[in-house]
Amino acid sequence: MKYWKYYLVALLVIVIDQLSKWAVHRYMPMGMPGEIPVFGDWFKLHYILNPGMAFGVQLPPPYGKVMLTLFRLVAVTGIGYYIYRLWKQHAPNGLIICIAMIQGGAIGNLIDSIFYGIIYDNAPFGSPTPWFHGQVIDMLYADLYEGILPSTWPLVGGSHLSLWPIFNIADSAIFVGVALILIFQNRFYGGHFEAAEAEAQARRNAEASEVA
Repeated sequence: MKYWKYYLVALLVIVIDQLSKWAVHRYMPMGMPGEIPVFGDWFKLHYILNPGMAFGVQLPPPYGKVMLTLFRLVAVTGIGYYIYRLWKQHAPNGLIICIAMIQGGAIGNLIDSIFYGIIYDNAPFGSPTPWFHGQVIDMLYADLYEGILPSTWPLVGGSHLSLWPIFNIADSAIFVGVALILIFQNRFYGGHFEAAEAEAQARRNAEASEVA
């Protein structure tokens, strides 16, 4: 498989992610009025804006968002180069596809940060510029649990827990890519790179012998 085809995987993730965000912004009211049940009460479509990172974590204003966006830009560039390096090392296709999914998801959210303050005018109030201050559009709402934990549980017993992540296609691609790498890490990494390095060293030794 040619290395550029892995970038098509990332591009597919980006296209699906951006189309889904456009559709949500175009056709769904924000918050509870636009909520659409999908699987009962535990999985819904729910349009919200996320000004920061995962779980709404934010860096200090006014330039924290810019720093986060620049970090994401450096990260996706590094991931793109890593895909090429893995291909050169003849890494398993599954591993490179997972990395490409992670890159596509990271670029999807990066597009939001850079451009959505202009395209959708959703930069937070008081932002020094709409560029690099766009808010990420989230819409996949998993209402998993909310309540009081059993008092018999150590450390956390009796405390209130709200477990209802709201995410998007880009987040999902990143999560699935990382999860598959963890699940299949023995297949992806077990002995493959050692064998590839041994093969490369054998070629270098052979070339050195020919020169001598």
